[in-house]
Amino acid sequence: MAVNNPSVFLLMVNGQIEEASFPDYDDLYCKYCFVYGHDWAPTSGLEEGISQITSKGKGAVQSLVWNFPLDITFKSTNPFGWPQIVVCVYGMDTFGNDVVRGYGAVHIPFTPGKHKRTIPMFVPESTSRLQKFTSWLMGRRPEFTDPKVVAQGEGREVTRVRSQGFVTLSFNIVTKDMKKLGYDTTSTEVQQPPGLGTEPPYTL
Repeated sequence: MAVNNPSVFLLMVNGQIEEASFPDYDDLYCKYCFVYGHDWAPTSGLEEGISQITSKGKGAVQSLVWNFPLDITFKSTNPFGWPQIVVCVYGMDTFGNDVVRGYGAVHIPFTPGKHKRTIPMFVPESTSRLQKFTSWLMGRRPEFTDPKVVAQGEGREVTRVRSQGFVTLSFNIVTKDMKKLGYDTTSTEVQQPPGLGTEPPYTL
């Protein structure tokens, strides 16, 4: 009976934080964490992680490549609070202090299949020139005490920020039992793999 009438659906996320573009900086690493609603719970995988430090190549392409893996499965009874991934990029400044180079967040794709997302990154700004000079002198740049605030709207309108860099992620999304609970996340743009007929791809 439970098999025919599931009470929860599953969202399986597999992918990687591929690369970043920060023209003014080098030797960076990133941290990630997932933010989700009260009805959601991770059943396997890692909710957060930290990558290796990477440097730009010597060729024409000046990307910072991490290829850092993501792998997590969520269960939920309600799509409200759909998971987001928050990415924070860090590096050393001139004085050897570890400072944030960018924050960004994006929702996990709703549609099963392969996806690629590019997140525009930003950093908080000091509210005055004096604060900006003091923070530079002391090596204490403005940053969030909890990076998860990036994925929330509350209080963001009073935060002064500056755009800085981009991070590219790739996702492989699989959902299970969403259709049985009345949610259709399939897209007409998704290509059907050969031999699967009319069944949506990557949906269990």
